Amino acid sequence: MLFTVFSFLLCMVLVGVYVVRQTRKSSLDTQDGYFLAGRSLTAPVIASSIILTNLSTEQLIGQSGQAYAANMGPMAWEATSCIATIFLAALFLPRYLKAGITTIPEFLEKRYDGRVKRIVSVLFLLGYLFCYLPTVLYSGALVFNQIFGIDKMLGSSQFMGVVVTATALGFIGAAYAVIGGLKASASADSIFGIGLIIGGFMIPLLGLASLGGGNPLAGIQHLIELIPAEKFNAINPANAQAPMVPWPLLFTGMMFNNLFYWCTNQSIIQRALAAKNLKEAQKGALLAGAFKLLTPLFITFCGIIAYGKFGTSLANPDLAYPMLVLDVLPKALLGFFAAVLFGAILSSFNGALNGSIAMYTLDIHKPLFNPKATDKDLVKIGRRFGFGLAALSIVVAPLVSFAPTGLYDFLQSCFGFYNMPILAAVIVGIFSKKVPASAPKVVLVSHVILYSISKFLPLNVHYLYILTVLFIIDVLVLLFIGKIHPRETDFVLEDVKAVDLTPWKHMKLASVFCVAGLVVLYFIFSPLGLGK
Repeated sequence: MLFTVFSFLLCMVLVGVYVVRQTRKSSLDTQDGYFLAGRSLTAPVIASSIILTNLSTEQLIGQSGQAYAANMGPMAWEATSCIATIFLAALFLPRYLKAGITTIPEFLEKRYDGRVKRIVSVLFLLGYLFCYLPTVLYSGALVFNQIFGIDKMLGSSQFMGVVVTATALGFIGAAYAVIGGLKASASADSIFGIGLIIGGFMIPLLGLASLGGGNPLAGIQHLIELIPAEKFNAINPANAQAPMVPWPLLFTGMMFNNLFYWCTNQSIIQRALAAKNLKEAQKGALLAGAFKLLTPLFITFCGIIAYGKFGTSLANPDLAYPMLVLDVLPKALLGFFAAVLFGAILSSFNGALNGSIAMYTLDIHKPLFNPKATDKDLVKIGRRFGFGLAALSIVVAPLVSFAPTGLYDFLQSCFGFYNMPILAAVIVGIFSKKVPASAPKVVLVSHVILYSISKFLPLNVHYLYILTVLFIIDVLVLLFIGKIHPRETDFVLEDVKAVDLTPWKHMKLASVFCVAGLVVLYFIFSPLGLGK
């Protein structure tokens, strides 16, 4: 255990030294410097930062747990994301960078008005506070408690061990994000991204080798013979219930959910908005999309391997991944793997925290409370808010353990309160010049009410079906209001000349490869492949 702790701390110190060297010349007293890393990020840094912000222990634990309990269906959350990154690169980023925005609510202000911006900012902040940040902390604490045995050290229950670990993770992550700004987070992500690739693929390879007597290929054959074929199937019936993903939702609710997350979610978008030009932003987005095609192999598939090793003995499916890690990973590598996981947790936590700081400071505090605030004042306010938000998320984190359908399903279900109306407002705002500012206000309020009502109705359908219907309603209401009460003047998006807007010449070819990869992946995990 001492060696594990030492190697973990050594990895963290080395990354810390690298981050300090990368950020020592950065200006953290300016708005662009603190919130957007001075608009200096290149494609590899953008891609790794987006991936690390996206991937964390809530996916490693949540999706592995879902696969352990059901089948490969949850890989849809990962694999189909590549389609959303294509839309991000081709449709959304050219408009965002043309407008020179720092936050998604700022784009909505340019398209509609300041009140829409503030409503969306509040919805994002509430979502981060009560859903995303606590889930990241809880899932991370669950893994670290298993690796280091925090509860055993304290002589307490697993719940108390998770509480203590989540508290430590939250304060460390807050200090990291709040003090260093986006540049520090992005610099660390580029290193942790390499570690995630190595460590991520290490677990399924070692797991298969364990099943196959040292041979991963023999392990695959043994796994195929050992467990029912339907466990390998990722295409579920249309009436399947969560955590399984019904196949029609791959083209409807799942796609809409991914478009929101990858194209309008502040914690993800902020990385791309910090690009030095449109070409680097598009390359970074599509590189991230290509990598998402690989993540089912070291996230979702680990749940299948865990089922092969442990059968149905695990009382909590969310323990599938940490138990697999402890079972197959050599003790000498636990410190390195813990550092990789720590980096993934930090990146996801910091991404949401950086986004929250930007939205509160620029979209709420400055226009409402201090319009004359200088950049230095805004950075100071943002840091204070960041520490406060982190502290509140630490309090909420342990409550995630009571989620009835697992932490990942809980997270995605919570996003449903605000994701579809925000996506609808952005898409309609891009394609329609007539829809007025009153329309998204009506939709934002009506969606929250309708989705809340759906939670109390005896609807025996997957929640993504509900979101599909609500998204269509949101769009139709926006267009209807635009028809009966259009803007007095057509909206025109102005180019503020923030960055060079020359597109990447290979964007279409890269998009084709992403789609082809998705088709191949689903062929493998279908009744035509391993899921016979």
